[in-house]
Amino acid sequence: MQKIRALIASPRVLSIKSNGWLYKCAGIRWIMSEESGNAQTKPLKRVEEGNRESGENGHITKKLKSDVEQTGDERKLPKRKVVLLLAYSGKGYYGMQRNAGSSQFKTIEDELVTALIKSGCIPDNHGDDMKKMSFQRCARTDKGVSAAGQVVSLKLWMIEDIKEKLNSNLPPQIRVLGLKRVTGGFNSKNSCDARTYSYMLPTLAFAPKDYGTENFAAFRLEPETLQRVNRLFGSYKGTHNFHNFTSQKAARDPSARRYITEMTCGEPFVRGGAEFAEITVRGQSFMMHQIRKMIGLVIAVVKGYSGDEVLKRSWGEEKVDVPKAPGLGLVLEKVHFDRYNKRFGGDGLHECLEWTEEEQAILAFKEEHIYPSIVETECQEGSMASWMATLPIHDFEATAKGAQDKDRGQDDDEGNGSDSAL
Repeated sequence: MQKIRALIASPRVLSIKSNGWLYKCAGIRWIMSEESGNAQTKPLKRVEEGNRESGENGHITKKLKSDVEQTGDERKLPKRKVVLLLAYSGKGYYGMQRNAGSSQFKTIEDELVTALIKSGCIPDNHGDDMKKMSFQRCARTDKGVSAAGQVVSLKLWMIEDIKEKLNSNLPPQIRVLGLKRVTGGFNSKNSCDARTYSYMLPTLAFAPKDYGTENFAAFRLEPETLQRVNRLFGSYKGTHNFHNFTSQKAARDPSARRYITEMTCGEPFVRGGAEFAEITVRGQSFMMHQIRKMIGLVIAVVKGYSGDEVLKRSWGEEKVDVPKAPGLGLVLEKVHFDRYNKRFGGDGLHECLEWTEEEQAILAFKEEHIYPSIVETECQEGSMASWMATLPIHDFEATAKGAQDKDRGQDDDEGNGSDSAL
């Protein structure tokens, strides 16, 4: 009988020589090689791919491949799908959405992406292609429009103190106020059920058309006028065809039908010596400039440039000349995820996408950055008064193809922001 000699090469490697053949076991596989005379034994190779590698003492060590990755000297951390709660003052920015390759028109996302890279949350090359981090925003706010409750979803590395590091790399008028883990397939645009906006304006906007704008600070809104304003805003509730409240939408385009659940004007208040009011509107989604035109048409009616019936006529198929109120006072207040919260909010793994704990921080940001910007800009530049001076040139009684075409030309000056496609 042949003599069998067993050599223990290591606690995890076994060699057995028999009949001129060398059998080696590494982990779970055997390697057989022919041995002759004084031939040297072939060095043992790693045979189990993917999850094992040789350690310092020849041991086969298990490699974790799920959460931690290593590429060269670049540190990799767990990458997770999250949502960020953003608040920003839109003054000086060309809307929310990034214009790739264009540094001339700075947007909120330009600042955010730069901060994500500087903070070590995403690789450098993700800044050029935001699809690589599965980035999605709830609302493409227009030029100059602010937000107190914007939500974006993306995949990022879970570094320590994410909010603090991001905010240290953001300008003061842009803040990350919250962060929550979400499901891997979450999309902030598609998962959003509704959006709530506010619009802060001087009550002078509802003054009679013969009231002089030089008395801006002295005007006070009468309770009866406020009741009429809210009655007109209330007529927007429900589903209507808003093709006249945006640009380049055909009257029979199904996407022009939008569902509004709330639209009201609150009690007046005084800031900077002038009286202001805040309009609140909630709907499933909004088209570009839709909210500003909804407000603009009501202002025109209250001031006496048109009758109440123009609202119903604007929902019909004919073209109606609808004025667009300034963008200064528009603020994205909140985005709603009722379906997501109902399905995943109580599963024990994910949080509801509600921001009750952040409410004080949201209010503080608005008081520090959004409200002062609106009031100071309005008092200094008089954007509402300047816009009201253009109301007499609108023709509210006839179709207005020329005015609609003119309005489309103005859209191009406001970047590609949109309250739709959220």
